[in-house]
Amino acid sequence: MPHVEANETYEKLLSRVRAAFPTPVVDTISEGRLIQFAVQALNRLSHFKNGHPHLGSLLPLEYSSACTARFPERMSCSEAVTDSMADYFQGHVIWGHPHTQQQVIPPPTIVSILGQMCGAICNPNLLWDAYSHRVAQAEVELAGMCAALVGYDGALAGGTSTFGGTGTELYGVKIGIEKAQPDAFKKGVRTDLKVIASDVSHYCRSNVVGWLGLGTDCLVTVGSESDNSINLADLEATLRSIIRKDERIACIIVTMGTTDAFGLDNVEGVIRLRERLVEEFALPYRPHVHADAVIGWPWAVFNDYDFLANPLGFGSRTLRSLSEACKVFRGLCLADSIGIDFHKTGYTPIASSLFLCKNRADLSLISRDPALMPYLFQFGTHRPATYTLETSRSGGPVLAALANLKLLGKEGYRVILGHIVTMAEVLRERLESTTHACVVNSSNHGMVTLFRLYPRGVNAKQAYSEETSGPENTEQLEAHNAYNRRIFEILRRQLQQGNGMNLGMTDQYRRLSWDKPIVALKSFIMSPFADESAIDFLLACLDRAQAEA
Repeated sequence: MPHVEANETYEKLLSRVRAAFPTPVVDTISEGRLIQFAVQALNRLSHFKNGHPHLGSLLPLEYSSACTARFPERMSCSEAVTDSMADYFQGHVIWGHPHTQQQVIPPPTIVSILGQMCGAICNPNLLWDAYSHRVAQAEVELAGMCAALVGYDGALAGGTSTFGGTGTELYGVKIGIEKAQPDAFKKGVRTDLKVIASDVSHYCRSNVVGWLGLGTDCLVTVGSESDNSINLADLEATLRSIIRKDERIACIIVTMGTTDAFGLDNVEGVIRLRERLVEEFALPYRPHVHADAVIGWPWAVFNDYDFLANPLGFGSRTLRSLSEACKVFRGLCLADSIGIDFHKTGYTPIASSLFLCKNRADLSLISRDPALMPYLFQFGTHRPATYTLETSRSGGPVLAALANLKLLGKEGYRVILGHIVTMAEVLRERLESTTHACVVNSSNHGMVTLFRLYPRGVNAKQAYSEETSGPENTEQLEAHNAYNRRIFEILRRQLQQGNGMNLGMTDQYRRLSWDKPIVALKSFIMSPFADESAIDFLLACLDRAQAEA
């Protein structure tokens, strides 16, 4: 046979492959390379910072050419790949920029980035403590901290990290299914089970009932009040109708911070209603109440804040806003389960979420027999994979969240939340002083401001009152909806031209009783670097947009 030098080639390449990994033993050269490439990537990203609320240039996206990408034949070098990865962030939003007020996506803190990074380096898998060791303990610690924060009994509560807010809601509804129809996990859902939520709750409610096999027809939405909280009278009528038809209720979803308007549902009122109906109808089960608090959860840091003494010195508008929200948040501890997103108002990288149960025994309703997993659990004591939807779960998001809780504590979160609410209140005050703008979620207490602009000469507040008063003014409503869409288009063009504000918009802040949507512009202030000059800049951008419109 002819001599083939394949082994020599393989061994020569193997050294290059090994150099692409952190070494499993102390090696200062290898560790220096990791630091070198990290610095190279950070320098590349910093090079893209040009004062605008996005990195580098807003390059056009070319999906058609991306489809032609092919798997490379040869190895490349780490330096080139590092630069190419950083280049994908050209045009990406800088979430911490004061001119970014687009959505509830925060800039992550340095320690949360490092927590995520350490998780990426060590790669702990939370399915079993054999694969994650003390990181598994960190997850339990994180759940314990959050349980204590919201007012759960830490000795009874329990939770698990998951992939996002949809994941937390999916867990809540799934446990509700098991309560309404025992053994559904084993035998399948054999009857229609209803899931109830308000009409302004997050759209993931439809995803959840669809993916769980209930079907979207089993989702029942009830009306909401003008402050975007669930209408308790409508809820009671709906629940009574379902019960009288001998149908079962898997879950009632309450929202603690709606995405568009920061609406807060009355959890205490919902729980009292649930208990009254269980007793009145002698229900053999108790409908599960899940609190979607993925945005609002950190407001619980104000549950024991002295609003009278006001030691942090918040201004009067901010103090009123925080105090009013806190009145509702004190009832959060009454919910059977809570969804928490740290990658929203917790200021960690995406995705870092926690599903928290008031009673950890509820997790046994979705547990599987460890014997079904013969290649796991030969030792160790913590086995989340017996009840989690996911098998593999990264420990990085847990470490990122825990790092922020330890760094900021109640004090730090009070300062951040107080600041972004203060900036929102400054914007609201400025908008309220003009005749051509109308704040539409004025009764909500958070960092998001929804507003509509009107042509010069139109009294905004009067026009908004008229066009939402009855279907006879539909033509006026649609004209002003179109006007606000036009303003948004101009704002986006300003941004692309390098002199604009990265603002948001909602196509449906609310739906009127005659089935017409209300379009609104959205300022979602999340950056701790936002200040009054950013508000001035936003108003100047709006003035320029109106002049063009």
